Amino acid sequence: MENMVLLAAKMSIGEAGITAIFGYLVVFVGLALLMGVIYLIGAIFQANVKKKEAVTAVQASAAESIVPEKPAAPGSAGHVKRFDVPDKEAAMIMAVVAYQMKKPLNELRFISIKEVKEDEV
Repeated sequence: MENMVLLAAKMSIGEAGITAIFGYLVVFVGLALLMGVIYLIGAIFQANVKKKEAVTAVQASAAESIVPEKPAAPGSAGHVKRFDVPDKEAAMIMAVVAYQMKKPLNELRFISIKEVKEDEV
């Protein structure tokens, strides 16, 4: 420690100026590198956000284009939403309802058919 103090005391003004300039240079280069790393991390996060937004937009447009509204066939009453009910059972349920109501099947409109499970009642 005493050697450093003696070296600092023996240093001329020019040597002290050069040492100070190199010290400042090292600090500013370190700050510039740190700033570059922060900008790089920010750019990566922004790219991820834009990527997620693009994926969400594609999924939304795909969801809209998957189920286009089809025109109903002549004599039909439109589409029926089925929840946990196979095609065959849904057809039998519609036929039984039409028979009990004494109406032709094409005059009835079924909106949805859902199986009611025992634990839901």
